[in-house]
Amino acid sequence: MDWNRVEGNWKQVKGKIKEQWGKLTDDDLEKIAGKRDQLEGKLQERYGLQKDRAKSDIDDWYGRQKW
Repeated sequence: MDWNRVEGNWKQVKGKIKEQWGKLTDDDLEKIAGKRDQLEGKLQERYGLQKDRAKSDIDDWYGRQKW
């Protein structure tokens, strides 16, 4: 997975992230700033997910994106 694509286009990707995970706030998204580990942590915090589940959810989301 080439997460650099997400980091490099974070301003455009934030909207897609928010569509998928609506509990994330704008402040959360600013702090995440495209960093995958930060996104995983916020998903665990906001949704009560286990680390492995957060990782797999991100992988699934990433795989569905039309780059």
